[in-house]
Amino acid sequence: MHRTAVAVLWLLALCSSRLPAQAGRSNTTAPAPAPGSLAERVQQVIDRPEYRRSSFGVAFYDLDANTPVFTLNADKLFVPGSTTKLVTEGTGLELLGPDYRFHTRIYRTGPIRKDGTLAGDLVLVASGDPNLSGRIRPDGTLAFENQDHAYDGSPDTRAVPGDPLLVIHELADQIAARHITRVTGSVIIDISLFAEGDRELGTGVVISPVAVNDNLVDVTVAPGAAPGAPAVVTPSPVTAYVRFVNQATTAASDSQPEIRWASDSAGPDGSRTVTVTGRMPAGKPAWLFSYAVPQPSRFAEVVLVEALHARGVRVAVSPAGVRHDFKALAAAYTGDNLVAEHVSPPLTEEAKVTLKVSQNLHASMMPFILGGVLAHDGTARAGFRLEHDLLERAGLDLSGASQGDGAGGAAHFAPEFMVRFLAYMATRPYFPAYLAALPVLGRDGTLWKVQPNSPAAGHVQAKTGTYVEVDHLNRALMVNGKGLAGYVTTVGGRRLAFAVYANNVPVSAEQGAIERTIAQAVGEIAAAAYDAVP
Repeated sequence: MHRTAVAVLWLLALCSSRLPAQAGRSNTTAPAPAPGSLAERVQQVIDRPEYRRSSFGVAFYDLDANTPVFTLNADKLFVPGSTTKLVTEGTGLELLGPDYRFHTRIYRTGPIRKDGTLAGDLVLVASGDPNLSGRIRPDGTLAFENQDHAYDGSPDTRAVPGDPLLVIHELADQIAARHITRVTGSVIIDISLFAEGDRELGTGVVISPVAVNDNLVDVTVAPGAAPGAPAVVTPSPVTAYVRFVNQATTAASDSQPEIRWASDSAGPDGSRTVTVTGRMPAGKPAWLFSYAVPQPSRFAEVVLVEALHARGVRVAVSPAGVRHDFKALAAAYTGDNLVAEHVSPPLTEEAKVTLKVSQNLHASMMPFILGGVLAHDGTARAGFRLEHDLLERAGLDLSGASQGDGAGGAAHFAPEFMVRFLAYMATRPYFPAYLAALPVLGRDGTLWKVQPNSPAAGHVQAKTGTYVEVDHLNRALMVNGKGLAGYVTTVGGRRLAFAVYANNVPVSAEQGAIERTIAQAVGEIAAAAYDAVP
């Protein structure tokens, strides 16, 4: 699999009155917008020559007056990218509740003898918690980096500081504290909440009820001492689940980083061997890449066994390929048999991570979680039925929406639908937490580099969205969908919901081209409302 930053098939990150028709799109004419108005400033952006073949949809809505402020193609469907996550996470907060917490429990299936031997298995029952990772801070909040480790192959990519196996190690500590020194059976990961195996459509990470370190192994690749020397490959966490064979080299200092997983093979015990090839330029900083584990439940099992071994608990990894009868095992899931438990921070913290960094795996899990927890049917389809019913109860026109996954890999929204949904969210009692979970223009999350010097920086809180395909014909990229949707508080104190979508925007394949061009443009449109709306 190619790991360069520009060769992406799909990227998530990291939208009445009308304007005059854009050139080449209609013969209809309309009065020129007033100088300095929001309409004029939007028109100035979309009239730029680089967007002559693109389509824009825009809607601004006054939350206090409950009236539209400005619309352009607001009733048309657009590819929204990860602005879809606004609906996904809003649905989760509404249906599960903002204070919902995931409980990840480990049970024993047999007695603990006086000599410390557990005559049975240890079963970790996966709850769908997306944050079995190092994100958890001492105060119970969840940490994030502006460019999440799932969006790898960029100089801005970071993993949160600390132990990526923090939760696994805490669970192992609890088991050891029960004076268990030996387990006659094995560690089992119960993934019956919903099926494991689908890959989310953005970064290709496998969706599973268990998510240790976002189902990734972080791989830092640094150049060697001089051109021609081996690159330095450092995985985290270090685990027997995957071994990296380093064939990457150090290239000239003026070259571009290009790292690939050239091969990925499975051993008889379920472990993986990954060959790393490519190059890193001499004298340049290390970059973070991510390896998506093919079987998250096996990954979780192996790292938990390793954590137990480190604490003197002897336990085996179960043979690869063994199928477990989770219904039969559930008879042991009683309070007396509970040996360890991790309780997550509230769902509002999880929403913050997903929305701030556009975490695809987390958003993709939500329909499955809703289906498993609420409908007792561990399918995304069941989760979407619940979402559909919620949106109908909210009085939204669902002809303006289409959604096939939680993250935005298969979705279409009309700007007017999105602003109506955002207006609905603004009426909910947990709205302050929802608002605080959004990236802030020019300050953090996926908006940290967008319009940082604008007067509106700090006053726009919104979700980004990007859907990209490679244009081999022109050696470029085609941004099929770029979106920004959320809220802006104007200089006069008016509260607006907005959605801005740009579709079919050609950009170069250079590093950062999307951010420099269309990302800034949609940010500019959103920022215009700050001081253009009286």
